[in-house]
Amino acid sequence: MLNLLNPNFEPMMHNFIPPERFFPYLTWTEIESMADKSNVVILQPIGAIEQHGPHLPLIVDAAIATAVTGHALAQLNDNIPAYALPTIYYGKSNEHWHFPGTITLSSQTLTAVLMELGESLYRAGFRKLAFINGHGGQPQILEMVARDLHQQYEDFSVFPLFVWRVSNVARELLTPKELELGIHAGDAETSLMLSLLPEQVKMEKAVCEYPQGLPENSLLSMEGKLPFAWVTQDLTKSGVLGDATVATKEKGDRILASLVNSWVKVIEDLYKFKQPQRFRD
Repeated sequence: MLNLLNPNFEPMMHNFIPPERFFPYLTWTEIESMADKSNVVILQPIGAIEQHGPHLPLIVDAAIATAVTGHALAQLNDNIPAYALPTIYYGKSNEHWHFPGTITLSSQTLTAVLMELGESLYRAGFRKLAFINGHGGQPQILEMVARDLHQQYEDFSVFPLFVWRVSNVARELLTPKELELGIHAGDAETSLMLSLLPEQVKMEKAVCEYPQGLPENSLLSMEGKLPFAWVTQDLTKSGVLGDATVATKEKGDRILASLVNSWVKVIEDLYKFKQPQRFRD
């Protein structure tokens, strides 16, 4: 049993985020007096609580978004003011709701939460907000929210970003089939979780399952420029789309390092970013 009176027990509300970069550890007076607040970069990790097969925990997307954000902030130049908000663990995961344990928000709820979050930050004087999303089922919502926030506040720069859409070594480590079809709980995510939270990975239950019945000789595809709508149970019995059996910690370490290196550069670019405004009055 955990002894909360143990003097060596140290709660870590900031998780992977460096404590000096964790927004909720600031006081309101520190925020009020913050210098050059319009250029301070606020990062919002966003994930999901959803099934990831029989071998991975529900927290995968949230864990990856949080860890990559935190490790990048730890390597960021101290002169760049950037802070991470607490991770939003719940997302729009209704494609997985046939699998027990998945918790999903509606698109309307997630939109409302993100809009009101952005409005709160704007009211406090911040002008740069980046969503760092780890769940593939909701980029479109973040894109619409970012556009609506910027339309509402013309000097508010909002960035709907996806944690995997940066340069990384996954293409060097995964097979062509995995790169095309391994979109959920496969080699990449399992390897990364072996690096981040190895005690939560049950490799003895890992499976290889690729989607069956996909269109052949067709311009339509599961993912891509001309997709069809699907829910996870259409494509997989186990909840896995990919080959989790070949995942290794070594691959995960390399993927994590490459993601973090790229995200350090992204945060630097966010800090330097100036909103285009050529045709404004």
